[in-house]
Amino acid sequence: MSLGVIGGLGPMATAYFMELIIKMTKADTDQEHLEMIIYNCPQIPDRTAFILGKSKENPLPRIIELGQRLQEQQVDCIAIPCITAHYFHEEISKEISVEVIHGIRECGKLLKEAGADRIGIMATDGTISSGIFQKELEKMGMEVVIPDQIHQEMVMSLIYHDVKAGKAPNMEHFQKVGDHLRTQGAQVIILGCTELSIIKKENEIGMGYLDAMEALARASILACGKEVNSDYEKLFILL
Repeated sequence: MSLGVIGGLGPMATAYFMELIIKMTKADTDQEHLEMIIYNCPQIPDRTAFILGKSKENPLPRIIELGQRLQEQQVDCIAIPCITAHYFHEEISKEISVEVIHGIRECGKLLKEAGADRIGIMATDGTISSGIFQKELEKMGMEVVIPDQIHQEMVMSLIYHDVKAGKAPNMEHFQKVGDHLRTQGAQVIILGCTELSIIKKENEIGMGYLDAMEALARASILACGKEVNSDYEKLFILL
């Protein structure tokens, strides 16, 4: 079985997603790893800018085009390592017969299984304003808390001014946002943007975070008939 990846949103996050797939797959030889076809297309228009009405460049047609190309190449399922792009999941799925894994729902399943009921979200303005995390998690019976304006600006700065710009992240800002969400009762904080996943990869952030990219990678491995490495059986700890 093979996995198709619509990537480049952004490029570093796509590279990390591939790394996660390899690290998280239970395999003793090269041949036991998952076959992947990856399109790294950073020219796809910015998802957040379009969702917020700041740009008229719609990323959806290009995403669908790549999904259809992967379908023609007979992949068994498709992953999009961009959480904001999940805003378009329903429209994408209508145009592609191959399963497009829903990373946000996969986060919800893991949280539900763990008994979490109050979840904090760190994500882009587009993801937060669209309510895609809120809708999915609330349907599963969980409450969602999001940053206020000041702390949301810190999140966006971490994503756009730091990681996407190739700079070291401001970890003081990261810590402040985490503390802010926990004071609102968050038992787990979802890192709901792939650039935030990069921060987790390269920095010690402590417990109580669920990386949406790890949840997506885990679901992709299982959907393609592989086993998950035992080191990744538990992706977070409740606070």
